[in-house]
Amino acid sequence: MIEGVEEGDLGQDIQYDEAEVKKILRKVDWRLLPLLSIIYLLSFLDRGNIGNARVAGLEKDLKLTPAQFNLCLTAFFFPYAAFEVPSNIVLKFLRPSIYIPILMIAWGTVMTLSGIVKGYSGLLAVRIFLGFTEAGLFPGATYILTNWYCRRELQGRMAFFYSAATLAGAFSGLLAYAIIKMDGVGGLAGWRWIFILEGIVTVVVACVLPFVLPDSPETARFLSEKDRRFLVQRLSRDSGSTGRVNTNEAFQWRYVWAAATDVKVYLTTFILWANPIAGYGLIFTLPTVIHELGYSASNAQLLTIPVYAFALICTVICAILADKYRARAPFVIGPYCVAALGYIALIALPHPKYPGATYGMLFPAIAGIYAPVCGSLTWNANNLAGSWKRAIGMAIQLTFANLSGGIGSNIYLERQAPRYQLGYGLSLGVTCLAILSAVILRFLCAKINKQRDEMDVDAIREKYSEAELMDMGDASPLFRYSL
Repeated sequence: MIEGVEEGDLGQDIQYDEAEVKKILRKVDWRLLPLLSIIYLLSFLDRGNIGNARVAGLEKDLKLTPAQFNLCLTAFFFPYAAFEVPSNIVLKFLRPSIYIPILMIAWGTVMTLSGIVKGYSGLLAVRIFLGFTEAGLFPGATYILTNWYCRRELQGRMAFFYSAATLAGAFSGLLAYAIIKMDGVGGLAGWRWIFILEGIVTVVVACVLPFVLPDSPETARFLSEKDRRFLVQRLSRDSGSTGRVNTNEAFQWRYVWAAATDVKVYLTTFILWANPIAGYGLIFTLPTVIHELGYSASNAQLLTIPVYAFALICTVICAILADKYRARAPFVIGPYCVAALGYIALIALPHPKYPGATYGMLFPAIAGIYAPVCGSLTWNANNLAGSWKRAIGMAIQLTFANLSGGIGSNIYLERQAPRYQLGYGLSLGVTCLAILSAVILRFLCAKINKQRDEMDVDAIREKYSEAELMDMGDASPLFRYSL
């Protein structure tokens, strides 16, 4: 039997067996995960399709220099990073079913307008506004997941959601391949139709969300009142020990300070850095990299699909195993080691002598970069309590990680094609930094857990009231960090 949980005025403990718990979680899965995945897929399509548009003629038509194109890529990340923390604070005050559609309508409109830009200044402006309007989605969506699932259940769901990004990488190539055949329709180039059509789809989906996106377990109409109470109760007990955590406390500025001064947040940031630096670099340039190996522009678009599909499979497998064994570090460190080997091979290969081998090494490099992302995000979320510190700490992690995305968009230099010494070399460096940071974080959390295991629980409860222990969040001696 699953132990019931008291939660203030929620009434007596509720007990469900394992089968009943799984049934409730399946209801949540089917209602929440497909929606968040579709939203994130659209987001990733809209930010990354500039790489497909470049191959389809954007750079030539707008008369951009390589430096100007890279600056347009970079400009996206600064407003994107700057508004992630404020956005998560706003999300805590507004309902997700209202706030997320507002964001989508805003960035969908910006994306549609990207299809009518006339030159460098116009493209730069829409990329800045796109960064601003998309800023709140990923930190908001990942935080929303933590409000529904316990720590041991989170990474698999996070992977399902995040796999939309990997799927977007594959789908964008296929979609671009089809859309650029509209070249000349309405007097517009094919790359313009990529922006226009994908932006319109985003706005249409946003208009449906207020009616279908659930806000929280407390208000989920697709669950019975008893099921809602049970979800809230089990989440309040999800401390890794005998303690409880706050799930809906009032805002205080000290929660911002607690998140901003937590070393674990910054270690997970270093772990995550490898993805935006190495990952975004390839997202924006992968069609070009493949094209420069001697493949046609159309085939280069299609050849991105197997790479991202392989990364998607690896991401899901790592997440399922991480939740099954309730371990985060091995499924972060392992994939990054694979990525490091991939980048070493890409550096060592005599380009462009062996285009097939170069293309083959893109598989472990990209899969090894994508697979640990959910692990690093989940690891950070697992180790932050209560809800305000978790919301802000997750946003801080993504803020600094996404700032580094501006680096990633500038490391694949046209003059270095097809060897890309800077791109592959820096990607290898940040991957090694991620491995080192994960080892340190695992050691630190294990050390604190061991110290808390040696404390006397009765003495702790005699010294602190239940309210005081809950108010401590993850600093409570009854809280245990995920490893």
